[in-house]
Amino acid sequence: MTLCADFDALRASAADVRIVTSDGQSIAAHSCVLASASPVLERMIDRARRGWGADCTIRVLGVSFDAVRAFLHFLYSAKVAPEEEELVGAHGAQLLALAHAYRVGWLKRAAEAAVSARLTPERAVDMLKLARLCDARRLYLRCARLAAKDFSAVERSDGWRFARRHDAALQLELLQLLEDADQRKERWARERAAQEACRQLGEAMASLDHIFPSDGPARGDAPCDKAGCTCRGLQLLMRHFATCARKAAPGGCARCKRMLQLFRLHASVCDRPDKACRVPLCSHFKAKAQTEKEDKTWRLLVKKVTRAKVMSSLADRKVVPEVVVMSWTMYNGRVAKLR
Repeated sequence: MTLCADFDALRASAADVRIVTSDGQSIAAHSCVLASASPVLERMIDRARRGWGADCTIRVLGVSFDAVRAFLHFLYSAKVAPEEEELVGAHGAQLLALAHAYRVGWLKRAAEAAVSARLTPERAVDMLKLARLCDARRLYLRCARLAAKDFSAVERSDGWRFARRHDAALQLELLQLLEDADQRKERWARERAAQEACRQLGEAMASLDHIFPSDGPARGDAPCDKAGCTCRGLQLLMRHFATCARKAAPGGCARCKRMLQLFRLHASVCDRPDKACRVPLCSHFKAKAQTEKEDKTWRLLVKKVTRAKVMSSLADRKVVPEVVVMSWTMYNGRVAKLR
């Protein structure tokens, strides 16, 4: 028998399986199609025929007749055509349960995508439970993100009220997901703040190199002609450092301490020879670093600032390497998903 792509066309030929739904209606089908599409249906057909004639009956319960008919239609067509996506969306949750129960992987993925695309806060709790039962990881994460984004609407849903009264485990699981989402947001916020601080420190290192070039005289207080450069603020800070009387006093000066940290950081990332570098205290901090062991926190800061400085120099190029563009795109995509 030739396998036809359309369920209605194949139904006109001799059928040897009868599918019975929850409301008592039946649908004629063909065992070869069902067995080739689902290993679970194949075993059910073999057990139903054991000791019987050629015909057999399979009960598909718990879902509507239209959902069963749509399920069989996709088993016959073995694909979801673009014009049939609305049909998947109309019976998405039931098709997901059927595809998971009968181990039809491609249909399960299509139904999971359809349910995720049409998810609302009112159905988030129900779909979360369905995703857990059907091992639908994508839908599970989508429900968790939606609940974290609009938890007030989720609290007003019937699913949340039912879980609060009858399913404490589901309620606790959802609250744990919300707590994890908040912790991820806080962690990403701290990481973005740290990256911004390292970027600013990298710009400060570049400004020091600009103020004290190795191939010319130092600029001192001369204005910088480079667009967007932060040399002026650094020049004012160095002028204060040179004339401040509090830097040697007990407790010192906060601005002078910041300037000393910048000089030390420059010495840690500077790759010029000692005589070629004109940044103040560079050779002093280099010699001190050779005699004293730097702590782990400082080495990590130097590594991050060096990376930020390299990325800043790459950003100034007219043609950015493709690997940098791809990395930045992936990073922005992860941040947008968390938001």
